[in-house]
Amino acid sequence: MQSFKLFLFLSIITIISCKAPNGPVKQTNEQQPPDNRKTNHLANESSPYLLQHQYNPVDWYPWGDEALAKAKNEDKMIIISIGYAACHWCHVMEHESFEDSLVAKVMNENFVCIKIDREERPDIDDVYMTACHLASGKSCGWPLNAFALPDGRPFWAGTYFPKSSWLEILDYFIKERQNNPAQLEEYATGLTNNIQKNGTLTAFNTSDKNFTRENLDVVADNFLSNIDFKKGGRKGPPKFPMPNNYEFLMSYYLLSGDQKALDATTVTLDNMAWGGIYDHMGGGFARYSTDGNWKVPHFEKMMYDNGQLVSLYADAYKLTKNPLYKQVIEETLEWVKRDMTSDDGGFYSSLDADSEGVEGKYYIFTKEEIATILGNENDAKIFGDYYEVIPGGNWEHSNILYRKQTKEKVAKKYNITIADLEKILKDGKSKIMQERAKRIPPGLDDKILTGWNALMLKGYIDAYNALGNEEYLATALKNANFITTKMQVDGARLNRNFKNNKSVINAFLDDYALTIQSFIALYQTTFDEKWLYKADELVQYTMKHFYDEKSKMFNYTSDQDPALIARKMELGDNVIPGSNSTMAEDLYLLGLYLYKNEYTELAEQMLHNMAETITLNPQPNFYSNWCKLYLDMVNPPYEVAVIGPDADAKRQELLSSYIPNAIFLGGKDEGTLELLKSKLQDRQTMIYVCQNKVCKLPVSDVGKAVELME
Repeated sequence: MQSFKLFLFLSIITIISCKAPNGPVKQTNEQQPPDNRKTNHLANESSPYLLQHQYNPVDWYPWGDEALAKAKNEDKMIIISIGYAACHWCHVMEHESFEDSLVAKVMNENFVCIKIDREERPDIDDVYMTACHLASGKSCGWPLNAFALPDGRPFWAGTYFPKSSWLEILDYFIKERQNNPAQLEEYATGLTNNIQKNGTLTAFNTSDKNFTRENLDVVADNFLSNIDFKKGGRKGPPKFPMPNNYEFLMSYYLLSGDQKALDATTVTLDNMAWGGIYDHMGGGFARYSTDGNWKVPHFEKMMYDNGQLVSLYADAYKLTKNPLYKQVIEETLEWVKRDMTSDDGGFYSSLDADSEGVEGKYYIFTKEEIATILGNENDAKIFGDYYEVIPGGNWEHSNILYRKQTKEKVAKKYNITIADLEKILKDGKSKIMQERAKRIPPGLDDKILTGWNALMLKGYIDAYNALGNEEYLATALKNANFITTKMQVDGARLNRNFKNNKSVINAFLDDYALTIQSFIALYQTTFDEKWLYKADELVQYTMKHFYDEKSKMFNYTSDQDPALIARKMELGDNVIPGSNSTMAEDLYLLGLYLYKNEYTELAEQMLHNMAETITLNPQPNFYSNWCKLYLDMVNPPYEVAVIGPDADAKRQELLSSYIPNAIFLGGKDEGTLELLKSKLQDRQTMIYVCQNKVCKLPVSDVGKAVELME
């Protein structure tokens, strides 16, 4: 009876919590130090998200020994509240509940309250997010609010709650702890056991089945069945950019010639670049669109999205030469340079969705505002037509700037040339940006995260290869050196975070895997072997501190970290490719470069562990990076060696083409890599196209080398 009572109550509360308003809510996340209020235990933290809560009357603690010991010593339940700086509904719940002295009194007297930045501590977030999924049976998000016993074992978790619902939940669990403690103990035991089973492999796959083209075709068909071929992305709202999905589909297109795979990619990239999810004035993409047309963004901008999207548009530009993709790359990197880069070369984490307490306010304009800003009535009319500006607004009484028409159609409509239209758009954009600069900008989360930096580092590398802009390579090298000097400590160990010259959190598997990936890419683009060997140092560290011999996979947390209630593995892929799939990819490539068979064999074993899940899943998009590795196993990559005095120029020419199924190595001399031995010819630059270490006759012409790979 008690179990049913708890289930019924929490089900009702969860339904209430999901009924959040859709429009912009006027709340503020800019915390100013009040004259008459004290700080809580978050005051010495560096995370902007935690610092946003330092003046709350809730006596927040950061995650750590002090808070956990307090809960045990005082035998208090724990509230673990998790969010991030750019999270709109996190700010709403803070204003409604955590800034309220009555709510704070109830929380402080009956709970130990812990605030966590999910971007700094994804390991903790994963544990309690899993608790939320298991407890509610529904999709969960942020803010994430978990209730736990004094030892940290959760018995329930949910997301955003209005103040009235939150007070009901607090009151319910206070009474349950007093009257039915055994009930909460039962829930915590069951939930913790399920969390520990979730997201781990207990043994490795001993099957010797080969990776087959037939299975790959099935995976691709399942991928394509979920695509919206009219608007791009997955069918239905909301629309999330998932860059790795389209990296797989482009690679599959090159292997199979399946036009649908390319169409799925280009329709997605075109509609995203035309939609409101893209900042047409300032560059960069918002996190997702709330509708099915990419029109209405959730306005937060995240570094991890934009780094991958630059890489995706760069690869798509190589393949299609679509000038729209070039424009997106250049404008997005201009935004990163202008707003998101520290003086020492690190990349900041995110921009908030809100400014002046209103979601999207920084980016939207009324028709009248645009007319005033542009001055010229005719120019304002053309500019407004091009960006779908209408009287009364196309969203919330204002206008999101987005596109539905081609330049040719608009130019014809106004009887002007394309050149005239482009001048009007360029001048209008300049004026809009000048006016926008006068507004209060969205909050900047200026912490620097290793894995997210690695994604943008690779974005710069891929942009350089696609467009040949030397500034992009210089920026990439500066960021790589930032990672090795600021984020790498104690030999090959990495830290997760960096802010105000302070870094205190041990890195997680994704930080290592993504950094290794970016260093391999940097070697291919420079032929500087130090990046390969730095990547190998990081691999050896992960083998020592993350590897699980029993499953032949990698744990998400290091054995150097204090234990949580569960040690988990990241097996799937999400918007950021999963850490195990990225590690498998890294091992495979480094094994080819360094002739380390143990690396390639482990990569194959890891893929075997996941192969059945990938090939039988009707939604393989949740394993897209594994799918890319599967493709490489079916169609082994070429090993392309470029040796001689003109190696740099020929390498750049090769890398400006879309050749995803190849690794590149070389230099002006043979260096130290085994595959380069005895390949240098006197005063000539030769290109060797090899596969499985067997090389075809060398050629000197890049075009002929490309033909050998077709």
